[in-house]
Amino acid sequence: MKHLMLIVIGICFLAIISPSFAGEQLWNFDSGSADDWKVANGNWGVTDGIYQLTKGGAAEHALVGDAAWSDYTIEARVRIDEGNWAGIVFRAKSEMEYYVYYFNVPDNKTEFWKHTAGSWTSRENLGQIPAAGGVQIQVGEWIDMKVEVAGDTFTLHINGERQGDNSDTSYGAGQVGAWGWETGVSYDDFKVSGDEIEGDVTPVVPLDKLTTTWGRVKSQR
Repeated sequence: MKHLMLIVIGICFLAIISPSFAGEQLWNFDSGSADDWKVANGNWGVTDGIYQLTKGGAAEHALVGDAAWSDYTIEARVRIDEGNWAGIVFRAKSEMEYYVYYFNVPDNKTEFWKHTAGSWTSRENLGQIPAAGGVQIQVGEWIDMKVEVAGDTFTLHINGERQGDNSDTSYGAGQVGAWGWETGVSYDDFKVSGDEIEGDVTPVVPLDKLTTTWGRVKSQR
């Protein structure tokens, strides 16, 4: 009887849970290449399993993913090796039209810019986010950067600490990417996840308004 009750409880539990699904794509660069990344400008390459930009000029970036992606979450490990400004591109409509959150080392803050057609440096400043939660943006330190893109709202997290939100309606969809301004920077474990992302589809089970960790991950090498 006890065994039967356990079976019934298990069935009821599974019936209550309504899984949603999302895809993930992960680039860990362990293969030594980044063939699916398209360099817009700058000297980019893979060294020892890390995607790196050699310090050079303004607004140097490389893009990856689908131009039709709209809502997604980007997570990456970022290390500024030389210089002061580097970050993550999202909703890149073209090589010159995109948003970017980038670290400003001297001021210990993150800046939010919209780049526009015309030149690599055509852009508009849309926000400044001073580092919160004890976060220190430093040269030579790996930093976990996370950007949530949902509708017209974009949320930044650094090292697990929510930093703030920004909003804009200019670009509704686009690729993701890595970015530096007169800065040498390294990227690793660059991941994009969301309902629109094609990859190994795994269930995300909501339970008490919490979600489980992702299962399998598709590696793009």
